[in-house]
Amino acid sequence: MSASQSYPSINALSGPLVERLVADAATLRLSVSQAAGGPRMVDAGAQARGSIEAGRRIAEICLGGLGTVTIAPSGPIASWPYSVTVHSADPVLACLGSQYAGWSLADETGDSGFFALGSGPGRAVAAVEDLYQELGFRDSATKTALVLEAAGGPPESVVAKVAEASGVKPEDLTFIFAPTQSLAGSTQVVARVLEVALHKAHTVGFDLHAIVDGIGSAPLSPPHPDFIKAMGRTNDAIIYGGRVQLFVDADDADAKQLAEQLPSTTSSDHGAPFAEIFARVNGDFYKIDGALFSPAEAIVTSVRSGATYRGGRLEPTLVDASFA
Repeated sequence: MSASQSYPSINALSGPLVERLVADAATLRLSVSQAAGGPRMVDAGAQARGSIEAGRRIAEICLGGLGTVTIAPSGPIASWPYSVTVHSADPVLACLGSQYAGWSLADETGDSGFFALGSGPGRAVAAVEDLYQELGFRDSATKTALVLEAAGGPPESVVAKVAEASGVKPEDLTFIFAPTQSLAGSTQVVARVLEVALHKAHTVGFDLHAIVDGIGSAPLSPPHPDFIKAMGRTNDAIIYGGRVQLFVDADDADAKQLAEQLPSTTSSDHGAPFAEIFARVNGDFYKIDGALFSPAEAIVTSVRSGATYRGGRLEPTLVDASFA
């Protein structure tokens, strides 16, 4: 992307989605609170019950209003037919410019122990990640929202960090949070099936300008009260049950190579449920091969030639082992 080009404001697009989420809090089983001079906190699954529909809507907020998320009784894994399907006509901006959990937010001045990775349109306003220089994109807004995969809202030090980096007053910030163990949390994580493919494409050096459309689907993972098992299920839904199709303005050789590079089968850690892999490395994420965080199957279509290439494979047995 070039900074001289004009791109849509993901905050302008996602702002109405945030307001509708808050307006429908009662029916979605959310809890909304705001102290004087402080940010709006939307509990979507910590103390509040939350819902699958809340997770679906949160995923669309994460995509910056540039994508649609649907849940339907058809999907890659027959034994778990209800799937989360994500589509964006601007997958690079939607997934990498907004949805990607790339902003590290930790309580560095207090003793709360709070840590979460920020997703959503607020990332593009702060643009503190190097990724935004590569994308040539930075958004501006007087109000913004961040989504946190967390069991509680951020402490004052984190709120101040976000306000300073984004130039948005604390009272104009919205933090939407839900733990992985919740209905909303697990749904919005599985809805990252397309995003992980975009991140993998970026990692292997594919020209992001050439990705013109994308769609992905993965089975809706059942939540689990144990964090490790819940995290394992959401990862396995994508790693072993996710299917993505990218449409690229590239020649056949590049399209074919991308299809071969994208899937989780390229990882040396492929072949066991994620919870087992996590235990094997004693809970150290950095010891897990990064190539594992990819969809199980990739389909890449060259819009130049009309040719389609495939890579990877679905692993229904491993999905069953994880979900059962």
